[in-house]
Amino acid sequence: MDTEDLRTFVDVADAGGVSSAARRLGVSKSIVSRRLFRLEAELGVQLLARTTRGAALTEAGVTFREHAARVCAEIDIALETIMPAGELRGRLRIAAPLSLGPTHLAPVFAEMARRHPLLHVQASYSDRFVDIIGEGFDCAIRVGYLNDSNLIARRVGPVSGTLVASPDYVREHGTPGTPDELLTHQALMQGTETWQFIDGDKTISIHPQGRFKADNGSALAAAAVAGLGIAWLPDHLIKGYLDSGALVQVMPRYRVPTAGMFVVRPPGQHSTRKVRVLTELLIEHFG
Repeated sequence: MDTEDLRTFVDVADAGGVSSAARRLGVSKSIVSRRLFRLEAELGVQLLARTTRGAALTEAGVTFREHAARVCAEIDIALETIMPAGELRGRLRIAAPLSLGPTHLAPVFAEMARRHPLLHVQASYSDRFVDIIGEGFDCAIRVGYLNDSNLIARRVGPVSGTLVASPDYVREHGTPGTPDELLTHQALMQGTETWQFIDGDKTISIHPQGRFKADNGSALAAAAVAGLGIAWLPDHLIKGYLDSGALVQVMPRYRVPTAGMFVVRPPGQHSTRKVRVLTELLIEHFG
């Protein structure tokens, strides 16, 4: 059984169709289809049901996809184990945040590709919470405060943030003096979240409320500039707005705990060398 056929099947299953997988792999649809037919013939079962909208996994395909992905990962680990000094090769699929990725992370990913010419680097930018296991990513870059999960995380750098609002909002609604007073203001948030503030040696947690939410930090910054409320935003997003006066700091007496930038990967005994190399490169840039 050809391992390239296995990898192609996993890509089609994750991408939801032959066309999407072909774009991801950088090959023609006919090559992808040929590999799938060859694998199904080898197994003697149908793995994918072709539809006008793409391809859906059959019951056998759902079961086989999990095992095929594990086999491909084990082969990669085995190759890296016996050739630790060899050139990185294969594919590195990274999920990265849209708010930070194109401006800050994209140059690092490009440097990774430059240093390792046999490696195929594929970055996907989105501020949604990506299921890296289910969607077949090698790792993800996440910013903020990590929730408990079964994923393995490595902190690669600090991310500082500031509470901000527009001058118009401050003129119309005033500014909160304490975290408790913040509860009477409109908060601009990504979801249902907790904001923390440091007062001396104490950490104060509140659950702000607001009518405007977005899954993208740049969108929240735009809403703050428009005077819709108060936002907690990373400094890299708001520096230009603060410099121009479009946003002003709110509650400067209370420090916001420093968040972090993390590389997260699926659980397992081994971290693939390409993920370790990327992690070290990110620490080199942001640590």
